[in-house]
Amino acid sequence: MTQIQEILQRYWGYESFRPLQREAMQAVMDRKDSVVILPTGGGKSLCFQAPALVLPGMAVVISPLISLMKDQVDALTANGISAAAIHSMMNAEERRTVDRAIRDGSLKILYVSPERLAQERFRDYLRGANVSFMVVDEAHCISQWGHDFRPEYRQLRGLRDTFPDVHVHAYTATATSHVRNDIVEELSLREPEVLVGSFDRPNLVYRAERRADAFQQIGRVLGRHEGESGIIYCISRKEVDSLCERLNIAGHKAVPYHAGLRDEDRKRNQDAFIRDRADIVVATVAFGMGIDKPDVRFVIHAGMPKSIEHYQQESGRAGRDGLEAECRLLYSGADFMIWKSMLAKQEGETAEIALSKLEDMQRYCTGAACRRKTLLAYFDEHYPKDRCGACDYCLNELDTVEGSVEIVRAILACVDELGSMAGPTYTALVLSGSTEERVLSKGHDNLSTYASLASEGQRAVRDWIEQLVAQGYLEKTGEYNVLSVTALGRGADDSAPSLTKVSGRTRKSTATAVKSMEGVDAGLFEALRTLRRQEAEERRVPPYVVFSDASLMDMARKRPTNTIEFLGVHGVGQKKFRDFGDAFIAVIQRYCDEHGLSTNVTVSASTALELDDEPARKRPSKIDTWRQCEPLFKQGRAIEEVSAIIQRAPSTVAGYLLKYIEENQIADPAPWVHGSIFERVRECAASMETDRMKPVYQALNEEVSYEEIRICMACMRNLG
Repeated sequence: MTQIQEILQRYWGYESFRPLQREAMQAVMDRKDSVVILPTGGGKSLCFQAPALVLPGMAVVISPLISLMKDQVDALTANGISAAAIHSMMNAEERRTVDRAIRDGSLKILYVSPERLAQERFRDYLRGANVSFMVVDEAHCISQWGHDFRPEYRQLRGLRDTFPDVHVHAYTATATSHVRNDIVEELSLREPEVLVGSFDRPNLVYRAERRADAFQQIGRVLGRHEGESGIIYCISRKEVDSLCERLNIAGHKAVPYHAGLRDEDRKRNQDAFIRDRADIVVATVAFGMGIDKPDVRFVIHAGMPKSIEHYQQESGRAGRDGLEAECRLLYSGADFMIWKSMLAKQEGETAEIALSKLEDMQRYCTGAACRRKTLLAYFDEHYPKDRCGACDYCLNELDTVEGSVEIVRAILACVDELGSMAGPTYTALVLSGSTEERVLSKGHDNLSTYASLASEGQRAVRDWIEQLVAQGYLEKTGEYNVLSVTALGRGADDSAPSLTKVSGRTRKSTATAVKSMEGVDAGLFEALRTLRRQEAEERRVPPYVVFSDASLMDMARKRPTNTIEFLGVHGVGQKKFRDFGDAFIAVIQRYCDEHGLSTNVTVSASTALELDDEPARKRPSKIDTWRQCEPLFKQGRAIEEVSAIIQRAPSTVAGYLLKYIEENQIADPAPWVHGSIFERVRECAASMETDRMKPVYQALNEEVSYEEIRICMACMRNLG
């Protein structure tokens, strides 16, 4: 895996693996089929992108959406990787450019849609393209048990027949065991390596509450995330348009997204969100798959999703950069009925599966337990802690209702008294003492339980009914969801469950948020965000393609002002340093000078962003490794030679060499750079009166590498 580690460092600026990445990459390198299930933000794409650069030939990635393909290609090319997509929005010249790259063997990663790969003519074309392996992204779409089944994915069944010697790798963020088995069968995978990562997203904070005044409830969330990116999901297009209009009137920068808009309007709105020209996108479920924006700080569901898989994937679009993000779910009994009526149009087993998933979703909404534990249990994963510390239940934002035993008895007794009339809403009307005509005309004001919970309010009673359904004390039956008391409910006495209600308290920050901001200078972070936005606009790419928020926070924590330290920032590879290093270092230096801050701060292992699947203490420290290099540099060993000896990436060793040159006042770059090259760099820098690398690199017609220029300039500084 040494080659892979070097690739990760050189192109992505990562020195280690996230959980299961090593195993997934090894499966590709060993030419085995695989199924890889990693949560959104878990680094799935890297699992096949990095091996594609090592293996001979071109990897083909099957992706469902043009927007996803374009985002991936933009990010790869920004890192200096030869990648392209073929899709219907390309013009003839763009298509010819990609074709030339495929034919001359320079293209390493190609993205295509399942529909295109289903075309026999295109398959014939790929047969002569030296395909190294194939990847089916969003692979859950091939299974009818999946939450987002797409018939066009079934056309991939013939891949194995057309490319019998090409190994296939399936990736998705959300798949139950049933869906995983379906993927293996549909793609005819041969003894695949099945890797299932944890579905836990520790940086996400989950909250759910019954919908009352939705606009006011949404407003409270937005108030905590002023100026930050977020997604609000609605069930219908009409709700999207209405909410978006109200948000803009209130001063928010919001855009709508749903299937009823024209293609060009959807594209314009999506681009505005991705490029930070709009803070909020209000959308139906038509929006989201393939959105690779890592700095989404909140996802609000203004209505209940139709399955936990949908919720896991949609909420998972928050916090892909590993920083804290909020997931707020607003629900009501009406949502259940809306989805149920839609599902009634389906038939047979498909309808039964969908209804079962909807009921699971409702139980999640109304349940009084750790949200994280409930989500993970759905995917057959055990959460080992008693409290997650990052959901409304575990943050004590839900109050236990005093007198729960008496309230439960009253509700169960009322359901028995009403019999076939015990619909959830109607039962709540009776218990709260409603004087509506339909209650009085039926004489239900004479029941023993009438108005027994009048002091609690109808909305609270309605919520408790749903909690009892979720906990198995009541069940709903028939077309109208008539309530009945279960066997568990019959046995409830002093052992009746505790009921909860929203307290109105919301923690401003969790432990995750505090840790992620530790040591970060907020003013410098904002200055770096401003520069990032300018660089992104100039290059016409989304800001996160320049640097992620996690990278900017690491810069604002470490305040690097030289090559070695800047290359040590999370997510900074060689190409990113060449393109942006000078500009960002200049802003950091200026800010630190103005505010009297020290630069090149050493960050402790406990504060640094952990990306490895092993604890940091088990890895040798950078100081230890750097000291191993000193005697080797004194012997005049080349960078590649030192890299092989100490088992670190050449780019890392190059950083150590610069440190060695600086500490030992080395003025002669030999044997690392030839004397003639040193003179060229020296003369060029002197004539241009600059110590910046990019102008020198360009003036020398890109004939001298950035690495050589850096070494030369380090020696020039020692000449005085």
